[in-house]
Amino acid sequence: MRLARRGIAVTLHEAAAQAGGRCRSWHDETLDRWIDNGNHLLLSGNQAALSYLAAIGAGDELAGPESAAVPFLDLLTAEHWTVRPNAGRIPWWLFVPSRRVPAGGARDHLVGAIRLARASPGATVAATLRGNRLYRRFWEPLAVSMLNTPADTAAAPLLWRALKVTLAAGGAASRPLVARRSLASAFVDPALRRLLESGAEIAFGRRLRALDHADDRVTALRFSGSTDAIGRADRVVLALPPLAANAVLPERVAPVAQHAIVNAHFRLDRPAGLPGGAPLLGLVGGTAQWLFQRGDVVSVTVSAADALAQREPDRIARMLWGDVARALRLSPGPPPRWRIIKERRATFAQTPAQTERRHGTRTPFGNLFLAGDWTDTGLPATIEGAVLSGHAAADAVLIDSGWPGT
Repeated sequence: MRLARRGIAVTLHEAAAQAGGRCRSWHDETLDRWIDNGNHLLLSGNQAALSYLAAIGAGDELAGPESAAVPFLDLLTAEHWTVRPNAGRIPWWLFVPSRRVPAGGARDHLVGAIRLARASPGATVAATLRGNRLYRRFWEPLAVSMLNTPADTAAAPLLWRALKVTLAAGGAASRPLVARRSLASAFVDPALRRLLESGAEIAFGRRLRALDHADDRVTALRFSGSTDAIGRADRVVLALPPLAANAVLPERVAPVAQHAIVNAHFRLDRPAGLPGGAPLLGLVGGTAQWLFQRGDVVSVTVSAADALAQREPDRIARMLWGDVARALRLSPGPPPRWRIIKERRATFAQTPAQTERRHGTRTPFGNLFLAGDWTDTGLPATIEGAVLSGHAAADAVLIDSGWPGT
Protein backbone atom coordinates (compact mmCIF):
# COMPACT_ATOMS: atom_id res chain seq x y z
CA MET A 1 0.00 0.00 0.00
CA ARG A 2 2.78 2.46 0.92
CA LEU A 3 4.61 1.90 -2.35
CA ALA A 4 1.54 1.83 -4.56
CA ARG A 5 0.34 5.13 -3.09
CA ARG A 6 3.71 6.66 -4.01
CA GLY A 7 3.15 5.68 -7.65
CA ILE A 8 5.54 2.72 -7.68
CA ALA A 9 4.45 -0.27 -9.77
CA VAL A 10 3.63 -3.17 -7.43
CA THR A 11 3.12 -6.85 -8.18
CA LEU A 12 1.86 -9.01 -5.30
CA HIS A 13 2.41 -12.77 -5.47
CA GLU A 14 0.26 -14.69 -2.96
CA ALA A 15 0.83 -18.40 -2.30
CA ALA A 16 -2.74 -19.16 -1.23
CA ALA A 17 -6.01 -18.83 -3.12
CA GLN A 18 -6.92 -15.84 -0.93
CA ALA A 19 -5.05 -13.06 0.81
CA GLY A 20 -4.66 -12.61 4.55
CA GLY A 21 -2.49 -15.50 5.73
CA ARG A 22 -3.29 -16.01 9.41
CA CYS A 23 -5.73 -13.09 9.22
CA ARG A 24 -8.39 -14.59 6.96
CA SER A 25 -12.13 -15.20 6.99
CA TRP A 26 -14.62 -17.47 5.22
CA HIS A 27 -18.24 -18.61 5.31
CA ASP A 28 -18.34 -21.80 7.36
CA GLU A 29 -20.97 -24.27 6.18
CA THR A 30 -21.30 -26.03 9.53
CA LEU A 31 -22.07 -22.82 11.41
CA ASP A 32 -23.64 -21.03 8.43
CA ARG A 33 -21.77 -17.94 9.55
CA TRP A 34 -18.70 -15.96 8.54
CA ILE A 35 -15.84 -16.81 10.88
CA ASP A 36 -12.17 -15.90 11.20
CA ASN A 37 -9.35 -18.40 11.35
CA GLY A 38 -8.54 -16.93 14.76
CA ASN A 39 -9.41 -14.07 17.05
CA HIS A 40 -7.24 -10.98 16.84
CA LEU A 41 -7.39 -8.35 19.56
CA LEU A 42 -5.96 -4.88 18.96
CA LEU A 43 -5.53 -2.09 21.46
CA SER A 44 -5.98 1.61 20.78
CA GLY A 45 -2.22 2.06 21.28
CA ASN A 46 -1.54 -0.01 18.15
CA GLN A 47 -1.12 3.12 16.07
CA ALA A 48 0.51 1.46 13.05
CA ALA A 49 -2.37 -0.98 12.60
CA LEU A 50 -4.99 1.73 13.10
CA SER A 51 -3.23 4.01 10.59
CA TYR A 52 -3.17 1.14 8.11
CA LEU A 53 -6.93 0.65 8.50
CA ALA A 54 -7.50 4.37 7.96
CA ALA A 55 -5.32 4.31 4.83
CA ILE A 56 -7.36 1.50 3.25
CA GLY A 57 -10.68 3.10 4.20
CA ALA A 58 -11.55 0.60 6.93
CA GLY A 59 -11.19 2.78 10.00
CA ASP A 60 -14.76 1.98 11.10
CA GLU A 61 -14.33 -1.80 10.86
CA LEU A 62 -13.19 -2.21 14.47
CA ALA A 63 -15.51 -2.23 17.46
CA GLY A 64 -14.87 -1.81 21.16
CA PRO A 65 -15.91 0.04 24.31
CA GLU A 66 -15.59 3.82 24.45
CA SER A 67 -13.07 3.57 27.29
CA ALA A 68 -10.48 1.02 28.36
CA ALA A 69 -12.45 -1.68 30.16
CA VAL A 70 -11.70 -5.39 29.88
CA PRO A 71 -13.83 -7.84 31.89
CA PHE A 72 -12.30 -11.02 33.33
CA LEU A 73 -13.63 -14.21 34.89
CA ASP A 74 -11.78 -16.72 37.05
CA LEU A 75 -13.29 -20.04 36.01
CA LEU A 76 -11.99 -21.73 39.16
CA THR A 77 -13.59 -19.33 41.65
CA ALA A 78 -16.36 -17.73 39.49
CA GLU A 79 -15.02 -14.30 40.50
CA HIS A 80 -15.56 -11.44 38.04
CA TRP A 81 -13.60 -8.20 37.72
CA THR A 82 -12.91 -5.51 35.16
CA VAL A 83 -9.54 -3.90 34.49
CA ARG A 84 -10.20 -0.21 33.85
CA PRO A 85 -7.10 1.97 33.42
CA ASN A 86 -7.61 5.71 33.55
CA ALA A 87 -7.06 7.61 30.32
CA GLY A 88 -3.86 9.44 31.33
CA ARG A 89 -0.34 8.10 31.80
CA ILE A 90 -0.27 8.56 35.59
CA PRO A 91 -1.79 5.22 36.72
CA TRP A 92 -4.02 6.34 39.57
CA TRP A 93 -6.42 3.52 38.64
CA LEU A 94 -4.09 1.09 40.42
CA PHE A 95 -5.09 2.63 43.73
CA VAL A 96 -8.80 2.02 43.12
CA PRO A 97 -9.64 -1.62 44.01
CA SER A 98 -12.64 -1.77 41.65
CA ARG A 99 -10.39 -0.94 38.66
CA ARG A 100 -7.58 -3.45 39.16
CA VAL A 101 -7.01 -7.19 39.40
CA PRO A 102 -8.35 -8.26 42.82
CA ALA A 103 -5.56 -10.74 43.55
CA GLY A 104 -3.12 -7.98 44.56
CA GLY A 105 -2.75 -4.34 45.40
CA ALA A 106 -1.25 -1.39 43.57
CA ARG A 107 2.25 -2.43 44.63
CA ASP A 108 1.91 -5.84 42.95
CA HIS A 109 0.89 -4.18 39.69
CA LEU A 110 3.65 -1.57 39.81
CA VAL A 111 6.44 -3.88 40.97
CA GLY A 112 5.56 -6.38 38.25
CA ALA A 113 5.72 -3.72 35.56
CA ILE A 114 9.04 -2.38 36.89
CA ARG A 115 10.56 -5.85 36.91
CA LEU A 116 9.47 -6.40 33.32
CA ALA A 117 10.91 -3.04 32.28
CA ARG A 118 14.25 -3.93 33.88
CA ALA A 119 14.38 -7.55 32.73
CA SER A 120 17.63 -8.66 31.12
CA PRO A 121 17.59 -9.82 27.46
CA GLY A 122 17.67 -13.49 28.46
CA ALA A 123 15.03 -13.29 31.20
CA THR A 124 11.76 -15.18 30.99
CA VAL A 125 8.40 -13.95 32.23
CA ALA A 126 8.18 -16.68 34.87
CA ALA A 127 11.65 -16.00 36.24
CA THR A 128 10.90 -12.27 36.33
CA LEU A 129 7.43 -12.32 37.85
CA ARG A 130 6.78 -15.61 39.61
CA GLY A 131 6.06 -14.86 43.26
CA ASN A 132 4.11 -11.73 42.37
CA ARG A 133 0.59 -12.12 43.75
CA LEU A 134 -0.87 -11.26 40.35
CA TYR A 135 1.06 -13.96 38.54
CA ARG A 136 -1.75 -16.52 38.01
CA ARG A 137 -4.53 -14.04 37.35
CA PHE A 138 -2.69 -11.42 35.33
CA TRP A 139 0.95 -11.74 34.34
CA GLU A 140 0.97 -15.38 33.23
CA PRO A 141 -2.22 -15.28 31.09
CA LEU A 142 -1.15 -11.91 29.69
CA ALA A 143 2.23 -13.31 28.63
CA VAL A 144 0.76 -16.46 27.09
CA SER A 145 -1.85 -14.57 25.06
CA MET A 146 0.44 -11.72 23.96
CA LEU A 147 3.49 -13.84 23.15
CA ASN A 148 1.85 -17.18 22.31
CA THR A 149 4.55 -18.79 24.42
CA PRO A 150 4.44 -20.43 27.87
CA ALA A 151 5.45 -17.98 30.58
CA ASP A 152 8.23 -20.34 31.67
CA THR A 153 10.03 -19.73 28.37
CA ALA A 154 8.54 -16.43 27.10
CA ALA A 155 10.89 -13.46 26.71
CA ALA A 156 10.18 -10.90 29.44
CA PRO A 157 11.60 -7.87 27.53
CA LEU A 158 9.31 -8.63 24.59
CA LEU A 159 6.25 -8.61 26.82
CA TRP A 160 7.33 -5.26 28.26
CA ARG A 161 7.72 -3.71 24.80
CA ALA A 162 4.12 -4.62 23.99
CA LEU A 163 2.86 -3.26 27.32
CA LYS A 164 4.93 -0.08 27.08
CA VAL A 165 2.90 1.26 24.14
CA THR A 166 -0.47 0.03 25.42
CA LEU A 167 -1.36 -0.63 29.06
CA ALA A 168 1.64 1.24 30.49
CA ALA A 169 0.74 4.24 28.32
CA GLY A 170 -2.65 4.60 30.01
CA GLY A 171 -6.25 3.85 29.20
CA ALA A 172 -6.22 5.97 26.05
CA ALA A 173 -3.83 3.38 24.56
CA SER A 174 -5.53 0.34 26.12
CA ARG A 175 -9.02 0.33 24.66
CA PRO A 176 -9.73 -3.18 23.27
CA LEU A 177 -10.73 -3.38 19.60
CA VAL A 178 -11.94 -6.35 17.55
CA ALA A 179 -13.13 -6.74 13.96
CA ARG A 180 -16.76 -5.66 13.72
CA ARG A 181 -17.68 -8.07 10.90
CA SER A 182 -14.63 -10.16 10.02
CA LEU A 183 -10.86 -9.94 9.72
CA ALA A 184 -11.15 -10.00 5.93
CA SER A 185 -13.58 -7.08 5.79
CA ALA A 186 -11.32 -5.07 8.10
CA PHE A 187 -7.74 -5.83 7.09
CA VAL A 188 -7.72 -7.61 3.74
CA ASP A 189 -10.52 -6.88 1.27
CA PRO A 190 -10.29 -3.06 1.45
CA ALA A 191 -6.52 -3.25 0.92
CA LEU A 192 -6.92 -5.46 -2.14
CA ARG A 193 -9.45 -3.03 -3.62
CA ARG A 194 -7.14 -0.06 -3.03
CA LEU A 195 -4.19 -1.91 -4.57
CA LEU A 196 -6.16 -2.80 -7.69
CA GLU A 197 -7.40 0.78 -7.97
CA SER A 198 -3.79 1.95 -7.87
CA GLY A 199 -2.86 -0.34 -10.77
CA ALA A 200 -1.15 -3.06 -8.76
CA GLU A 201 -1.07 -6.61 -10.14
CA ILE A 202 -2.21 -9.37 -7.77
CA ALA A 203 -1.68 -13.05 -8.50
CA PHE A 204 -2.99 -15.85 -6.27
CA GLY A 205 -1.78 -19.45 -6.12
CA ARG A 206 1.83 -18.33 -6.62
CA ARG A 207 3.89 -20.21 -4.07
CA LEU A 208 7.54 -19.18 -4.08
CA ARG A 209 9.82 -22.20 -4.30
CA ALA A 210 13.27 -20.66 -4.68
CA LEU A 211 15.27 -17.55 -5.45
CA ASP A 212 17.95 -17.24 -8.13
CA HIS A 213 20.76 -14.88 -7.27
CA ALA A 214 24.06 -13.69 -8.62
CA ASP A 215 26.64 -11.69 -6.72
CA ASP A 216 24.62 -9.55 -4.30
CA ARG A 217 21.30 -9.47 -6.20
CA VAL A 218 18.22 -11.65 -6.56
CA THR A 219 17.80 -12.31 -10.28
CA ALA A 220 14.64 -14.43 -10.46
CA LEU A 221 11.69 -15.73 -8.45
CA ARG A 222 10.93 -19.41 -8.98
CA PHE A 223 7.29 -20.36 -8.52
CA SER A 224 5.63 -23.71 -9.10
CA GLY A 225 5.70 -24.08 -12.87
CA SER A 226 7.15 -20.67 -13.76
CA THR A 227 10.05 -18.31 -13.20
CA ASP A 228 9.88 -14.50 -13.12
CA ALA A 229 13.04 -12.57 -13.92
CA ILE A 230 13.95 -9.64 -11.65
CA GLY A 231 15.13 -6.57 -13.55
CA ARG A 232 17.93 -4.27 -12.45
CA ALA A 233 15.48 -1.66 -11.22
CA ASP A 234 13.19 -4.15 -9.46
CA ARG A 235 13.05 -4.64 -5.69
CA VAL A 236 11.69 -7.72 -3.88
CA VAL A 237 9.96 -7.74 -0.48
CA LEU A 238 9.83 -11.25 0.94
CA ALA A 239 6.92 -11.61 3.38
CA LEU A 240 6.91 -15.36 3.91
CA PRO A 241 6.30 -17.21 7.18
CA PRO A 242 9.51 -17.98 9.11
CA LEU A 243 10.07 -21.56 7.98
CA ALA A 244 9.26 -20.73 4.36
CA ALA A 245 11.68 -17.80 4.41
CA ASN A 246 14.42 -20.07 5.76
CA ALA A 247 13.69 -22.58 3.01
CA VAL A 248 14.13 -20.20 0.06
CA LEU A 249 17.06 -18.15 1.33
CA PRO A 250 20.63 -19.49 1.33
CA GLU A 251 20.98 -18.79 5.06
CA ARG A 252 18.47 -19.01 7.87
CA VAL A 253 17.10 -15.57 8.66
CA ALA A 254 14.08 -16.43 10.80
CA PRO A 255 13.32 -18.17 14.10
CA VAL A 256 12.91 -21.91 13.72
CA ALA A 257 10.70 -22.84 16.70
CA GLN A 258 6.94 -22.31 16.45
CA HIS A 259 3.89 -22.43 18.72
CA ALA A 260 0.28 -23.27 17.88
CA ILE A 261 -2.95 -21.43 18.55
CA VAL A 262 -6.31 -23.22 18.71
CA ASN A 263 -9.61 -21.41 18.22
CA ALA A 264 -13.08 -22.83 18.76
CA HIS A 265 -16.22 -21.27 17.27
CA PHE A 266 -19.66 -22.16 18.65
CA ARG A 267 -23.00 -21.05 17.23
CA LEU A 268 -25.54 -20.38 19.98
CA ASP A 269 -29.32 -20.28 19.77
CA ARG A 270 -29.18 -16.56 20.48
CA PRO A 271 -26.52 -13.94 21.28
CA ALA A 272 -25.16 -14.13 24.82
CA GLY A 273 -24.29 -10.78 26.35
CA LEU A 274 -20.90 -10.25 27.95
CA PRO A 275 -20.28 -8.05 31.00
CA GLY A 276 -20.79 -4.36 30.21
CA GLY A 277 -21.63 -5.17 26.61
CA ALA A 278 -17.95 -5.84 25.90
CA PRO A 279 -17.04 -7.84 22.76
CA LEU A 280 -14.62 -10.04 24.72
CA LEU A 281 -14.01 -11.64 28.09
CA GLY A 282 -10.67 -12.62 29.60
CA LEU A 283 -10.64 -16.12 31.09
CA VAL A 284 -8.42 -17.31 33.93
CA GLY A 285 -8.17 -20.79 35.37
CA GLY A 286 -9.46 -22.70 32.35
CA THR A 287 -8.06 -23.88 29.03
CA ALA A 288 -8.86 -20.79 26.95
CA GLN A 289 -7.50 -17.31 27.61
CA TRP A 290 -10.08 -15.22 25.74
CA LEU A 291 -13.74 -15.44 24.78
CA PHE A 292 -15.11 -13.32 21.93
CA GLN A 293 -18.68 -12.74 20.80
CA ARG A 294 -19.92 -11.69 17.38
CA GLY A 295 -23.68 -12.03 17.09
CA ASP A 296 -24.71 -15.59 17.92
CA VAL A 297 -21.20 -16.97 17.45
CA VAL A 298 -18.93 -17.28 20.48
CA SER A 299 -15.25 -18.01 19.96
CA VAL A 300 -12.49 -18.92 22.39
CA THR A 301 -8.75 -18.74 21.87
CA VAL A 302 -6.05 -20.96 23.35
CA SER A 303 -2.49 -19.70 22.89
CA ALA A 304 0.69 -21.77 23.27
CA ALA A 305 -1.58 -24.69 22.37
CA ASP A 306 0.90 -27.22 20.98
CA ALA A 307 -0.38 -30.11 23.12
CA LEU A 308 -4.05 -29.23 22.61
CA ALA A 309 -3.58 -29.04 18.83
CA GLN A 310 -2.59 -32.73 18.84
CA ARG A 311 -6.05 -33.79 20.06
CA GLU A 312 -9.05 -34.66 17.93
CA PRO A 313 -11.36 -31.74 17.10
CA ASP A 314 -14.42 -33.24 18.83
CA ARG A 315 -12.48 -33.68 22.06
CA ILE A 316 -11.20 -30.09 21.83
CA ALA A 317 -14.74 -28.85 21.23
CA ARG A 318 -16.09 -30.61 24.32
CA MET A 319 -13.22 -29.32 26.46
CA LEU A 320 -13.54 -25.70 25.32
CA TRP A 321 -17.32 -25.75 25.47
CA GLY A 322 -16.86 -26.40 29.19
CA ASP A 323 -15.09 -23.04 29.48
CA VAL A 324 -17.77 -21.29 27.41
CA ALA A 325 -20.66 -22.87 29.31
CA ARG A 326 -19.22 -21.84 32.67
CA ALA A 327 -18.44 -18.33 31.45
CA LEU A 328 -21.90 -17.74 29.96
CA ARG A 329 -23.87 -19.89 32.43
CA LEU A 330 -25.09 -22.24 29.73
CA SER A 331 -25.75 -25.97 29.79
CA PRO A 332 -22.48 -27.91 30.16
CA GLY A 333 -23.89 -30.72 28.03
CA PRO A 334 -22.94 -31.50 24.42
CA PRO A 335 -21.69 -28.41 22.60
CA PRO A 336 -23.80 -26.73 19.92
CA ARG A 337 -22.57 -26.54 16.33
CA TRP A 338 -18.85 -25.91 16.41
CA ARG A 339 -15.74 -25.45 14.31
CA ILE A 340 -12.17 -26.00 15.56
CA ILE A 341 -9.37 -24.10 13.83
CA LYS A 342 -5.78 -25.16 14.47
CA GLU A 343 -2.94 -22.84 13.48
CA ARG A 344 -0.04 -25.16 14.22
CA ARG A 345 2.55 -22.53 13.31
CA ALA A 346 0.67 -19.45 14.47
CA THR A 347 3.77 -17.53 15.58
CA PHE A 348 7.41 -18.16 16.26
CA ALA A 349 8.23 -19.24 19.81
CA GLN A 350 8.90 -15.89 21.44
CA THR A 351 11.64 -17.06 23.76
CA PRO A 352 14.89 -15.19 24.44
CA ALA A 353 16.83 -17.54 22.15
CA GLN A 354 14.36 -17.35 19.25
CA THR A 355 13.94 -13.60 19.63
CA GLU A 356 17.67 -13.22 19.02
CA ARG A 357 17.18 -14.96 15.66
CA ARG A 358 14.87 -12.24 14.34
CA HIS A 359 16.37 -10.61 11.25
CA GLY A 360 16.17 -6.99 10.22
CA THR A 361 14.64 -5.62 7.03
CA ARG A 362 17.75 -5.67 4.87
CA THR A 363 19.47 -8.81 3.61
CA PRO A 364 22.88 -9.55 2.03
CA PHE A 365 21.13 -9.10 -1.33
CA GLY A 366 20.86 -5.43 -2.17
CA ASN A 367 17.45 -5.73 -3.86
CA LEU A 368 15.82 -8.08 -1.34
CA PHE A 369 14.01 -6.93 1.82
CA LEU A 370 12.18 -8.84 4.54
CA ALA A 371 8.78 -8.23 6.13
CA GLY A 372 6.60 -10.17 8.52
CA ASP A 373 5.67 -10.22 12.18
CA TRP A 374 8.70 -12.43 12.90
CA THR A 375 11.22 -9.84 11.71
CA ASP A 376 12.98 -7.60 14.20
CA THR A 377 10.22 -5.06 14.80
CA GLY A 378 10.88 -4.80 18.54
CA LEU A 379 7.32 -6.01 19.21
CA PRO A 380 5.79 -9.47 19.56
CA ALA A 381 4.44 -11.30 16.51
CA THR A 382 1.17 -9.37 16.18
CA ILE A 383 -0.75 -7.41 13.55
CA GLU A 384 0.89 -4.27 14.88
CA GLY A 385 4.34 -5.80 14.38
CA ALA A 386 3.43 -7.03 10.92
CA VAL A 387 2.32 -3.55 9.83
CA LEU A 388 5.48 -2.00 11.25
CA SER A 389 7.55 -4.51 9.29
CA GLY A 390 5.73 -3.46 6.13
CA HIS A 391 6.55 0.19 6.79
CA ALA A 392 10.20 -0.71 7.37
CA ALA A 393 10.35 -2.65 4.09
CA ALA A 394 8.65 0.17 2.18
CA ASP A 395 11.05 2.73 3.67
CA ALA A 396 14.02 0.58 2.64
CA VAL A 397 12.73 0.23 -0.91
CA LEU A 398 12.10 3.98 -1.23
CA ILE A 399 15.54 4.87 0.13
CA ASP A 400 17.27 2.26 -2.02
CA SER A 401 15.40 3.48 -5.10
CA GLY A 402 16.35 7.10 -4.42
CA TRP A 403 12.69 8.09 -4.43
CA PRO A 404 12.27 11.84 -3.93
CA GLY A 405 11.30 12.89 -0.42
CA THR A 406 12.67 9.79 1.34
